[in-house]
Formats: sequence, structure tokens, C-alpha cells
Amino acid sequence: MIVLHARPSPGFREAVDAIFGPGVVVHVDEAAPLDGVTDEITALLHVLTPVTADFIASAPKLKLIQKLGVGVNTIALDAAQGHGVAVCNMPGTNSQAVAEMALSLMMAVLRRTCFFDARTRAGEGWTADPSELDSVGEVAGRTVGLVGFGHSAQLLAPVLAALGARVVYTARSVREVPYEFWPLDRLLAESDIVSLHIPLTDETRASIDPFAMKKGAVLVNTARGELVDQERLVEALGSGHLRGAGLDVFAEEPLPRGNPLLGLPGAVLAPHIAWLTPETLARSLSVAHENCRRLRAGEALLHQVV
Repeated sequence: MIVLHARPSPGFREAVDAIFGPGVVVHVDEAAPLDGVTDEITALLHVLTPVTADFIASAPKLKLIQKLGVGVNTIALDAAQGHGVAVCNMPGTNSQAVAEMALSLMMAVLRRTCFFDARTRAGEGWTADPSELDSVGEVAGRTVGLVGFGHSAQLLAPVLAALGARVVYTARSVREVPYEFWPLDRLLAESDIVSLHIPLTDETRASIDPFAMKKGAVLVNTARGELVDQERLVEALGSGHLRGAGLDVFAEEPLPRGNPLLGLPGAVLAPHIAWLTPETLARSLSVAHENCRRLRAGEALLHQVV
């Protein structure tokens, strides 16, 4: 039994049936437990709901946890390895979507898109205080620091450069690319825009301090919310230390009502959907289908993590 644990859109369901065949994949809503399928599940198509050690231990036939995406921090990897369950991801399938979302968040913060959209809808777009226009800006002429230089950052960098930005990056090693490598502390201190493109690990957790960033800078996060100390981020935005932030990910998801980020006009927020496009889903499901086929055939799996 192949199970998709998610809340798929109608288009997502159609794509699953088109690639796997009608009725082959069992859909379980992401808000519901997987208790009803533990005895028969052999492959789990995993999106965001954590895959716990208890679930892995309770599923005797489970052989594959297939992440529809890249980050596997929501999977109990040690438990999977201990029970002989393969874990695979799919690097690159969502890179285009994430790169485009990062760019759109940068633009939305710099041009204050949400602010002016709300004013225009309220009939106040042409009568707003003219001083509000003093706080918009362009990507051109700014230094954009990319934290991490994987697939999404590699797609984003030349677009930013074409728009007139100075692109710098930090990564575990220097790359042969036409952009300067800076250590993280310098990148945070001197970049006008910082965009995060790294996985969440013990080393990277809370590694981005908003107060280490340049005053007036913009933070864009389409990676993982826990990379940033959220309390300090709220303080940095509220105090004006940061110009704004474009956030698709958060330390706690869904973002609870009353979270102070919701009340900050300089923050542009999205519900962890940077990766989620029909094009991404088609690419991802093709990889998942191939790995399910390989699992049945006893062949080596694609992008196996454990």
C-alpha cells in the first residue's frame, strides 16, 4: 500500500492518479493520524507532517519513506534506519519554484506590495501619506547575500545579477561561480538582502541572528523557520533594525493566531508554499513513482538518505 499523507488540492489528486494510476495511492489527510494504515503501508509519500519513531515502529511492512521535497528534518531518521526503512528525498525538483518565491518575497517587501494592495482596495491608494513612498526600493544596486548555494540559490543568483544586484554567497565550500564568497558573519553584516537556502540541522538551527544583519536589511526565508531565532526576528522588525522580512516558513507551523509576526506590517508572510506548484508536484511525483517501482523490483533507490 502506497499512502500520501497530505491535504492535496484537486489538481494534486489528479496528478497522483495520472502518474501512479487511479486508486493506487491511498490519501490520508495531513491533519489525521496514520493509525488506520499502519498494518499495510509499504511506502509513505511524506510532505510536512512529522514521521515519528513510534509510527515507524508500528508499521511492520513499511519499506520506504519518500519525501516530496528536500528537507528530511521532519522524519525520525535514526528510527527509520533502525527498522530498515529507506528514506529518500528529491533534490532539485522544487528549486525553480523556491527560487521564484524567494524573488517574489524580496520584491514584495521592497515595493511594499501588501501595504499598497490593502490601501488600494480600501480606496486610499492615491491619498496615502506621500512619505510612505520613501520606504520602497529596488533590487538593483543592492547587495544580496545567499546563505547556501544549492539548486534554488543557483537559479536565483543570475536573475538577481541581471536585475542589477551584487550577488554574494556563503556555503560549505567555495564554488567556481561569478559571485563572491563571503563568510557568514560578513554576509549578514554587509548584505542589504539576505536569502536563506540551507537545510535545518543541529549546526544551522538558530544560526541566523537578525541583529547580526545590517541595519535596514531585508531577510527572506524560504528554507526552514528554525534557522532564525524568531523572538529576535520579531524584535528586529518591531524596532526597525530590519527593513522587512519575506517569510514562507516558521518555527511553528501552522503559524498560531496571535503570533507577533502577524501584526508586523514589514513582514510578508506565506504558509510554507514556496515549493508548491503544479510543475513541482509533477516532477516530484515522477521521482516518487520511480522509487516505488524500484522498491518493488529490488533496485537501488534514487536519492536515498538512509
